[in-house]
This record gives sequence, C-alpha cells and structure tokens, in this order.
Amino acid sequence: MKMQSFTLLALFGVAAASFAWGQSPSGSASPAAAPAEQSPIPAYHTDIPPAQRRVFFGEMHLHTQMSFDAWTFGTRTTPDQAYKFGKGLPITVNGVTAQRAWPLDFMAVTDHSEFMGAIAQLNDPDSEFSKTETGQQIRAGGLRSFRVLAAQLHVKPTPTDLANAAKASHAWDVQMKATQDNYEPGKFTTLLAYEWTGSSPQGGNLHRNVFFSSDKAPPPFSSSDSNIAEDLWDYLDSVRARGIDAIAIPHNGNASGGAMYDWNTYRGNKPMDEAYVQRRAMEEPLTEIVQNKGQSDTVPELSPNDEFANFEIYDHLIAQPTKLSAAHGSYIREAFGRGLVIESKVGANPYKYGVVGASDFHNGLSASDENAFAGGAFGIDPKTMSPSAAVAKHTLTLGTPPLELDADAASSPEPVIPAANKDRPVRGTALENSGSGLTGLWAEENDRGAIFAALKRKETFATSGTRIRVRVFGGWGFEPKIIQDRDWVGRAYAEGVPMGSDLPAKPAEAHAPRFILQAAKDPDGANLDRIQIIKLWLDGGTYKEKIFDVALSGKRRIDRKTGKAAAVGNTVDLKNGTYRNTIGAAEFTTVWSDPEFDVTKPAVYYTRTLEIPTPRWSTLLAVRNGLPIPQGIPPTIQERAWTSPIWYTPVKTD
Repeated sequence: MKMQSFTLLALFGVAAASFAWGQSPSGSASPAAAPAEQSPIPAYHTDIPPAQRRVFFGEMHLHTQMSFDAWTFGTRTTPDQAYKFGKGLPITVNGVTAQRAWPLDFMAVTDHSEFMGAIAQLNDPDSEFSKTETGQQIRAGGLRSFRVLAAQLHVKPTPTDLANAAKASHAWDVQMKATQDNYEPGKFTTLLAYEWTGSSPQGGNLHRNVFFSSDKAPPPFSSSDSNIAEDLWDYLDSVRARGIDAIAIPHNGNASGGAMYDWNTYRGNKPMDEAYVQRRAMEEPLTEIVQNKGQSDTVPELSPNDEFANFEIYDHLIAQPTKLSAAHGSYIREAFGRGLVIESKVGANPYKYGVVGASDFHNGLSASDENAFAGGAFGIDPKTMSPSAAVAKHTLTLGTPPLELDADAASSPEPVIPAANKDRPVRGTALENSGSGLTGLWAEENDRGAIFAALKRKETFATSGTRIRVRVFGGWGFEPKIIQDRDWVGRAYAEGVPMGSDLPAKPAEAHAPRFILQAAKDPDGANLDRIQIIKLWLDGGTYKEKIFDVALSGKRRIDRKTGKAAAVGNTVDLKNGTYRNTIGAAEFTTVWSDPEFDVTKPAVYYTRTLEIPTPRWSTLLAVRNGLPIPQGIPPTIQERAWTSPIWYTPVKTD
C-alpha cells in the first residue's frame, strides 16, 4: 500500500458509519425459508480427552476489498490473499511484499454483507458497474466516495446499480471458495463468516459477526434486510434448519452508545423476558472484548477502583468523534453484572458471554504484533510497509481528521484537532486506535469441528495482541497441592469446569469456590506482571465488583491498607523503543479461593493477566522515524489477556 494514502485513511478504518435505523440497503439476499423438515446439525465428537486440548490463536474480524468501506480506503486485498497472509505466506500488496511475522492457527474473513463485493467491481474499468453513474462517482471520488456510498445506504430498496454490482460480483461464492481453498485441517482452520452492519436509532454500533460451522452457507442476511438483531437471529435459525450451525458475535460494544448491553430488547425496547433471554444467550454465546477500536472490558467511569481500567480507550461513536458513546450499556464487565440482575428477575441471563479478540482491520492484513501497526485500521509488515518519516510525523502530530472534516485537511502541515476534542486531543485521530486483538481458545485439534465447538462452549480468551496463554478452572474441591500433580489438567476437567462454564452445585461441605489459574508469557514477548480475578456479584437489586490480585511477580505483596500491590516496575527505554525482561514472571500457576464468598449471592468470575510495560505502537513509530513521542497518549502499555467467565448460581430452595 502507498504510505501516503495509508495515513490519509488512518482514521477511516472504521467499518460502516452510523446508518439510519432500518434503512441500510444491501445487495445480499434475504434468508431462504427453512425447509419443512429440519436437517440435524452434526454433533462434534472426538476421542481426544479434554486434558489434551491445546491452545490456538486466531483472527475473528477482518475486512478485504469485498467490503464497501475497505475498498474506498484503498484496499485491494482479496479474501484468498487475506487467508494466505494469515497462515504466514508472503503476498503482494500494491506491489509490496508483505508477510506475517508468525502464522495464525485459525481465521475468519468477515466482510460487510451490505452489497458485498459490489465496489470491487470497479477494479475492472470495463465492468458494467464501472460504466454506471454511481460507479464513476465512486471511482473519481476516492476517499470521498465513502460519503457517496453512505448516502446510498440510506436509500431503500438498494439502488439498482449497487444491487446489480453486488450480484455480478458473486461475492459470497468468492468468500466460500477462499474459505474452502485455504482450509488445512491440522495446520490452519478457516471459518466462513461475514459482518452484519446493524446500528441503533441513535447511531450506535450494533454490528455482529456471523460464523458458520461449514464452508458453505446460504447468502448473508444484511442490515438492509433488517436492522434489528432479532431478525438476524431468525436467519441463524433458518441456517441451522439446513443442518449448518451458526452463531453471531457482537462487535466491540464500546461504540454502541449504550445499546449493545442494554436492559431491554432491541425490537420494541421492552424489558427482557425469560424466553427472550434464553434465545439471545443461545444465538450469541460470545462477544468481542478488544480490537482496533479499543477495548470493551470497562472504563474508569464504570470501574473507578480499577487501577488498570484506563487502557486503550475509544469512547465515541465511530463516525462521530465529538459524540461520546454512553459508557453504561457499552462495556462487558457491566454486562456481566447486569446479567446477574436480569437473571434474578426473569430466571435467565442474556449476558453469559465468552470473550474473543480481533483486529477489525480493513486491508485484509491481520497482524497482531505492536510493531505491525501504524495507526488507522490497517495491519502492516513492519519490514516492508512501515510509513515514511513524513507520513509518520503526520500521524503522530494528530494530523488525521475525523470523518466529518474534508479529506483534503489531511494534507495540511498543521495538526487538525476538532475544538470539541481539546479536552482529550487524541479523540478522533489515528493515535486513539489500537493494534489488533487476538482470540485464544482450547481445542482438541486445529480443525473446523474442534475450533467451532470450542467457540460454542466458550472455552476462549482474548488478548490485546500478545500470545499470552491462559486457562482457568473452577470447582469446589481443588486443593493448593493439585497443581503439583502431573495430571492436574485432567483432574481439573474431571473435578471442575473450564472457563465459559457454570460451577456445579455447591457440595454441602464446601465453603467457597476454588479456581486454578495458569498463565504463560508470549514466547516472543514480555514477562507477566500479575493475574487478577474480577468478581461481580448480585447485591440486592444491583451488582458490585471487586478485583483480586491472585498472583504477583517478584516479591510483592498486597498492601493491607489499600488492598493493592505495588507496580511491577518499568524497563522500557523510550529513546530506543525497547524493554528488558528483567522483571516479571514467565509463568504463573496457582489456586485461589474466594475469601468473600456468600453462598446466597450469584456471582461471575473472570481473569485478567497483565504483562510488564512495553512500548506502545505510537512510541515504536516515533522511534523508528526519529520523531518525538506523541503527547496525550501513554508511551507504554501493559498488554493483557481476559478469559471467559465462570458463573456461580445458588441452588434454589422451596
């Protein structure tokens, strides 16, 4: 990719802008009616015992030229190229060779369903779409063509030119073929998927990524077919009726304007009842906690006692940097607490989510190392695609404008900072974007059946891009010495449950649940600072949260007065953009029992593992180009991993 356009587009790596409610046209087909007799979904079976499950890392959210927005941002990477890059093969991007630093284990291309493939028809100047007025406008408009498309998105039915172009692209056939061609069982698993681009009436992001258990599936259901999530679930049901399993995973909720994890239904904005809650939990077993547009665990506003909550904050609507996204209803930790409250009222929990991480990059290059990112929504090969000093300077001096400013402003030598953002100058600029997240999961084998089964049972975790390996088990009888047993993993599965599960009923003799936690550093990355358990529990008509430091590196101890541990330290050399693994630990394995357990109160537990501080991508970019480290953004970060939770529900007594 040409680096000048790379930075010009930096902020615009945002999937579709905030579309009007119920008005997002598409060239996709409506779901076919379910057959009269439903086809059974083949059950996953393996003779490999759970104790032999291995960890695999993958990409769950990525766009190519088949997405209308990605094409206007300059992307010409195909789904086939994206998969090849993901598996570690070299590909050519605009004349430049690009190769991932290390191969992924599994991956999904999730192009937008809204007129998928239509705009890529402009690659051929002789295509019918290239000859239309709409096609000529888009081709001539460059980046401004995003506005042309946004205007067309508000027209229903889909404008004829776009509908015809989408049909001519055979985009879904292209996606299915790329998924099938790049599947290498035992080595690299591809997941057929796409992104449904829904939004709230207020412009909040309610996108879902849809995944199939097969490399073939009916045409996608788009937000122009319906902009209401419940209708997407109907589509998923129709797919399952054909014998293909399917799930939806909500997009990072931080930009949802409070709508992603609301108290009410999407259709009708009504209080949830038990049937609705059970269905929602079945259709959407997982949610995205981290990606290019920040993290959706929590923020200081919601978790004021969490000293690590101020991490990679992206707190506004995607297309409107000056319009803040309401914190309440946008973050997963609060959703876990709200789920306990809702369950106490209706008998079921809509927010029993496992967690995943992803990139949401819009150039088809899934690169998760911190040095493989330079702003915006694009992965890079740092050896061949690192921006020039001039482009880097522009990015690091807050020069990338928000969407509502004219694209020509990006060529201005002076930083462009919206007046409304003076309180937090990085908002609406390339500097607020994060590198890629990753999904980790535990599965028996690296094939589609095992990977999909792991996703459905929620034995997953997410990282901010690092390959921290984490696992958690919950039970009632784990003794501290269990981890000395060579077969402790087998015993943990036999005597307890892994992350993503419910604790079994409490035995009469048990006092509190016990958890086995293990975390190992990225083999090529930083040492570990600590493991924490984040607990939320029902308290009256609301919920509370508390963070416990479970394992600390070095000789640190918990301060009795503050309840917190001292910082791990910092070995980062900002002058050279390096760090040293002279502090921290390579691995933790420990058993923890909840010291404040109340048998009468439902609770949810998940873990957060922190690395020692390392240079942020913005610091690395500055150092590589001999530029000042930008102000208004931390120069270092503590990469982290979050596990799917384990839930405790008291046994009801008559």
